[in-house]
Amino acid sequence: LSESGGDVLNVSGLGFVYGIPIFLAGAALKYAEIEPVPCYSTPDGERIFESKATDIIQKIKQDVTRHRYGDEAHLDTTVKKLGLVVPGKDYPQLQELREEMTEDGELAFTMVWQSYDTPFKLWADEKRRKKYETFFGPGVGAEVVKIDAEQRLVGIRLTTGGPLKVEEAKEAVSA
Repeated sequence: LSESGGDVLNVSGLGFVYGIPIFLAGAALKYAEIEPVPCYSTPDGERIFESKATDIIQKIKQDVTRHRYGDEAHLDTTVKKLGLVVPGKDYPQLQELREEMTEDGELAFTMVWQSYDTPFKLWADEKRRKKYETFFGPGVGAEVVKIDAEQRLVGIRLTTGGPLKVEEAKEAVSA
């Protein structure tokens, strides 16, 4: 009787000693988890993605459509390097990706952000838009699209086929 009581105590002790740290580590990972971002695509968009997506666009999609741990947000270092984080405010949150084929047969890859603290004018600044082309390039044009003003959704739309002309970019912002 005393032997079996000792075994139960030893198993419980091991469970306590190893179980609590494992539970705490799991809880910490769950707290730091960032859910994958959904990617919405038309059938033409999926097909054109396979043939026209640049290495950078492929890496972005691969990176944000999986679970992440310990970051502020998806692509948090990217929005910081692009100057889209207002000091002392929350990071813009990537909400979704969109893939579609343009009228001229190019890939349009849109990253849709919810940005409560960064004003649209900052996103759409012409110097910054040109910076998007070099940052996410080579071989892409970039435009900023106001998706939903009420929900503060803004998109960076990357289009394969090279940088946009200034007139094209201004039309996209005013649309």
